[in-house]
Amino acid sequence: MNSKIETVRTEGLGDSTYILIHDGLAIVVDPQRDFDRFEGTIEDAGAELRLVLETHVHNDYVSGGRDLAAKYGAELVMPAGAAPVFRHRPAFHREDIDLGSMSIRPLHTPGHTPEHISYVVVIDGREDAVFSGGSLLVGSAGRSDLLGEERAETLARLQYASVNRIAALPEAVALYPTHGAGSFCSTTRAGGVSSSIGIEKISNPALDYEDEDAFVKGQLSGLPAYPSYYRHMGPINLAGLDAPNLDVPVIEEIPHGVTVIDARPREAYASGHLPGSLGVEVRNSFGTWIGWVTEHNTALVLVLEDGQDPEEPLRQLARIGYDRVVGIKRPDASFTETYQIVDATRVAEAVEQGEQILDVRAPEEWETGVLDGSVLSYVPDLALRTPPELDADRPVWLVCGTGYRATIAAGIVQGRGFEPMVLAEGGATDVLAKTSKSE
Repeated sequence: MNSKIETVRTEGLGDSTYILIHDGLAIVVDPQRDFDRFEGTIEDAGAELRLVLETHVHNDYVSGGRDLAAKYGAELVMPAGAAPVFRHRPAFHREDIDLGSMSIRPLHTPGHTPEHISYVVVIDGREDAVFSGGSLLVGSAGRSDLLGEERAETLARLQYASVNRIAALPEAVALYPTHGAGSFCSTTRAGGVSSSIGIEKISNPALDYEDEDAFVKGQLSGLPAYPSYYRHMGPINLAGLDAPNLDVPVIEEIPHGVTVIDARPREAYASGHLPGSLGVEVRNSFGTWIGWVTEHNTALVLVLEDGQDPEEPLRQLARIGYDRVVGIKRPDASFTETYQIVDATRVAEAVEQGEQILDVRAPEEWETGVLDGSVLSYVPDLALRTPPELDADRPVWLVCGTGYRATIAAGIVQGRGFEPMVLAEGGATDVLAKTSKSE
C-alpha cells in the first residue's frame, strides 16, 4: 500500500495544509484560498482528489476548500456544527467516511471553536494519523478566546476534554495540526509541523495539567493579542468567497480614498515615499500586519519597485480577504516624504539625552526590559490612537525588535504630524545592551 502525507506551509500564518495520497486517492486538509500552490502535488501523484476536509471555521484565513472541491469534483467535508450556506458533507463524531482500505474518522474536538472536528486516518483498520486542526498542537493547544472573552472559559473547558480525547489515541499515531509555529491561534508558542501522540504525551504542557480547572486557568493566562482581521474570517468562511484575482494593473495616478501601502524595503521607504502612505515591507507576515493596522478589505494601492513581483503580497492579502487592491504604483517624483534611519548607538545616546522614545513591541516583549523613559504602544494600538504622552513638537525615536514594526509605526506617526527617527535594523534589546554598558 502506498501512502504519504505532504505538508504545504504558509509561514506568514503559521499554518499547514496537508495532502494525503493513498492508493491513487488524494485528501486535502484545511486549504487556504490560493490552493493552486498544491495542485501540482496532487497532479504529479496522478491521484484523484476525493475529499477536502475542513477541521473548523477558520479565524485566521479565508478557506479555499469550497472552490477546491468544486474544481475537482471532490466532496467537501466540514464539521456538522459549522452549517455554512453552501453544499458540503457534514462530519459527525465517529461516523467514518469509507474510502476502501482507508477511512476517515471524525472526532468532535470542540474548544478552539465550538464545531471543531479532528480527522483520524484509519488504514486497514489501524489508526494511523490524526489531523488535529486547532485542537492538540505540537507542544501546545489551540486558543479558546478567539470568539470573544465571554465564551473563552466555556470553550477552554471543552478544549480540555478534546486534547485529552486526541491524546487517548495510540501513541504511534502521527499528529498533524493545522496551526503551528508562528500562529496566533495557539495558546503558547507551538512547535514543529508534526509529531506523534506518544511524543506529545510526554512533552506537551497542554496535556500536563492536573485537572480541568488548572488547564483552563493556564490556557487563558497571558494570551498575546491577535490580529483584528480575525473577526471577519468566520463570517466569510461560512458564506464562501470566490477565488482571488491576482492580476492587478500598474497605475500612474492614485485614486481618491485608497490606502497606500509601500511594500518596498524599509530603507527605500525611508528615503522617499508618498505622503500618507504606510511602509510595510514584503515578508512572510506582510498580510497579517496589513490586516491588523488597516480597515478590513479597504481599497489599497501597493507601491513596489520595478523588480518586485506583486504576486507574493497579493496572495497574502487574498488569504485574509483583501480583494480591493486597485493598482500597483511605482515610485516617482511625488514620493517626497522622508525620515531618518538611525542605529542602536544613536538611539542609546538619545535615551541618555532624554529624547522621546516610542517602543512599539508587543506587551510580552516589554517584560524583557524597556528603555528608560520610553512610551509603550504596540503597533496595532498605535494605529488606533496616539499615546497622549507624545509631543508633536519633538522627534519620536521608534524602536521594536527588528525594525520591521518600527517602520510601520513611522508611517503612522508621520501621517499624524510627528517627525520619526527609526531604528530600522535591530531593536530595543540592542539599545538596552549599549545603555547598560555605558552605566
